[in-house]
Amino acid sequence: MSPRKALIAALTAALLAGPGVAQAATTQTTTPQSAPAPARERAAAATITWSLVRASNPTEDQRTAYDAITRAMNAAVARYNNLSDLGKTITVRYEPGVPTADGNINGTIRFGSNRSYMTERTALHEIAHTIGVGTSSGWSRLGGGGTWTGGQATALVKQYDGSGAKISTGGGHFWPYGLNYDNEWSNTAADRHVHIVAAMVRDGL
Repeated sequence: MSPRKALIAALTAALLAGPGVAQAATTQTTTPQSAPAPARERAAAATITWSLVRASNPTEDQRTAYDAITRAMNAAVARYNNLSDLGKTITVRYEPGVPTADGNINGTIRFGSNRSYMTERTALHEIAHTIGVGTSSGWSRLGGGGTWTGGQATALVKQYDGSGAKISTGGGHFWPYGLNYDNEWSNTAADRHVHIVAAMVRDGL
């Protein structure tokens, strides 16, 4: 092979190498990785990882729940990793007794049996709780009075919604762009959610 052909082959191999598409977790220690985003959309290296705790001999209900949760978490983690530099190691559990879903700053997310909550919208919302929304001392300090007072997230929501916009807080949640309910969902709102959570972290969440 000529030196020029060898160089072209090496460059092609390098371009084809890289992170794979997000996969379903198959064991307690599997951590799916997200697909790389186009360079113009990617804010930073992916730093959020997650794993799903599975029963060793799952029932049909558990198997279908695991599949739905995996799809939701893969989509949400990919969006966070593509649009932010936030970092977290998350452990996800399927616990049918949980009424909807919940997230804890210790890195645990639990999904209940209601399949309507096994969505990217819910997963994004619960990831925010693991990062500190409604769960950290910074949240209490900056959002405890009913309005977020951190400068970076406030400037961002004004950029989105005009000079009179603010981020309201209450019950451990924020709005707009908190993705608290299904009627708040859109791809634009989901992207803005990630950007606002990242700005909250820069504010001291």
